[in-house]
Amino acid sequence: MIEDEQLTQKICTVFNDHKRRYGAKRIKKCLAHDELCVSRRRITRLMRENGLVAKGCRYHYRKYNTTHQNERPNLINQVFKTKAKNKIWFGDITYIPTSEGTLYLSVFIDLFTRKCIGYSLRDHMKETMVIDSLLDAIEKEKPQSGLIVHTDQGAQYTGSAFRELLQKHHFIQSNSRKGNPYDNAVMESFYKTFKREVLEIKQFKTKAQAKIEILSYVSNYYNNKRIHSSLDYLTPNLFEKMNS
Repeated sequence: MIEDEQLTQKICTVFNDHKRRYGAKRIKKCLAHDELCVSRRRITRLMRENGLVAKGCRYHYRKYNTTHQNERPNLINQVFKTKAKNKIWFGDITYIPTSEGTLYLSVFIDLFTRKCIGYSLRDHMKETMVIDSLLDAIEKEKPQSGLIVHTDQGAQYTGSAFRELLQKHHFIQSNSRKGNPYDNAVMESFYKTFKREVLEIKQFKTKAQAKIEILSYVSNYYNNKRIHSSLDYLTPNLFEKMNS
């Protein structure tokens, strides 16, 4: 059996050759190609002992969470479950490149129905953009006090105007830990889908063209036509209707 020291050297070689992109599973496959059969658990142990963390690996964030305190309360703590609509909302911002410049999209998603309940599309990333999208959601859903609104710690969400709006409606603010995208996984998932299904299809030549495509997607297609795996492959609107 190969000694840990020798195996570590081989692991480091594969890890560095692939520019930190490979985790234990792929490194195991590479070693097997060289007729070296080693368990994935052993490779994982040696990687951790030597500080080898692949890009995008969740272990980095789990370790981060145990060593960094969050100055703002994270009430969700990666527990993405609720028993009714309008109990927990998630919000975030993304950007849309066009040949005429950049657009910014602010969206709020209801955790229970996964509906896109509020949105705004602007030429800027100012606090007013996220306020407009939250007001849009409030007007449509009319939630009761006690609603938890979870976002990252971007300046748009920690500014006084946004916090005052939450207080006015007796909502409770929750924030992701700094540098941890998994705390806002609901929005990460939404924007991953949005970018794959809208932005990767074409490069928008004009902002006007982009606005038509984007608003059609978030206001009509996503809620009414797109089936969602976490909703047992129902659309958000149909799931809401069946659970109302």
